[in-house]
Amino acid sequence: MHQFIEKIKKFESEPFIVNNFLDEEEIKSFQKLYDLLPLEIDNKRQKIIKKKWSIEFNKELQDKYKLKLKKIIGNYEMDNPDTKEGSASLGLFQESYMPVTLHVDTGFDFKKIIYKQTLLPLSDEGETIIFKNRFYGCSTTFSIDPKELSAKGYNKRSSEHLGLYGNNNFDKEIYEKYLTHENINNLKGLEVELIFNWKLGDLLVFDRSNLHCSSKNINKKKLGFTSSTKKK
Repeated sequence: MHQFIEKIKKFESEPFIVNNFLDEEEIKSFQKLYDLLPLEIDNKRQKIIKKKWSIEFNKELQDKYKLKLKKIIGNYEMDNPDTKEGSASLGLFQESYMPVTLHVDTGFDFKKIIYKQTLLPLSDEGETIIFKNRFYGCSTTFSIDPKELSAKGYNKRSSEHLGLYGNNNFDKEIYEKYLTHENINNLKGLEVELIFNWKLGDLLVFDRSNLHCSSKNINKKKLGFTSSTKKK
């Protein structure tokens, strides 16, 4: 459990969308960067390709991105896992062919004051579900599926969210429209706060303590860039 929960909560807010965060040329620069970056992970089971944005790549675009982000969220420090070569990273590109399931990206260092997480769509394909429910343990994928619970990955696997948020049944209408890739019983006690319909150039900003996942609605594939931040 994070040690400075009260400080973390002081910086929390409702999730929000920044329209036209990137212009057309900046979008093309991010898409080109993705093509040039080395492969980090090719997860066949989850059908996700991951590339980390090492600080060694395109420093001009880095500076532009960090400055634009500072205007939105104020002072921050990047807080992303290093690349497999050991370089610092500004975040993660993910090319997904299946929905990403329920999880939280709180990290593993409980002494950090975790702050905002951002999602930058690089395709118009995609939807992201942000829940009101929050979690202050380590980065965790939440599931009641025994296969998922036994799977290995960056995140801890757990069903400890069940019981934390009550036992109310999840909204069936939202479930049928967006979340049938999840077991509805895995969503007990959860309440949706925001559904982000991906649009090129827009930016989603939410707290790292927010539980979230993809929607089921992926026709082909989607490509997005995520960053995690902390406070000093």
